[in-house]
Amino acid sequence: MKLLTAELLSRFRALGDQEESEDPVVVAKYFHPMSSWTFFAISYHSEDRVFFGFASITGPPCDELGYTSLTEMESTEVLGLGIERDLYWVEKPLSEAKKELPWYA
Repeated sequence: MKLLTAELLSRFRALGDQEESEDPVVVAKYFHPMSSWTFFAISYHSEDRVFFGFASITGPPCDELGYTSLTEMESTEVLGLGIERDLYWVEKPLSEAKKELPWYA
């Protein structure tokens, strides 16, 4: 699965880093189907192939804002399955995106 399409890259560029936003827009959602790992991507820095976003593993207190590498995501494989992109994701503010996680619902 292609984790970063031309359309997503264009959208990340249009939004920028969103540093000043109190409730940034989540452009893409990534997950691993064999775990509870979810990553809501807010920005992407193409020079170093790194996303900034919200990582959720098993709910609070393990959730945090931080960086993850596209290269690392592309190389991750657990039980033969890699990281996937939610193909039906619709952009929304981070506060709304968190409500999709069972521990925030």
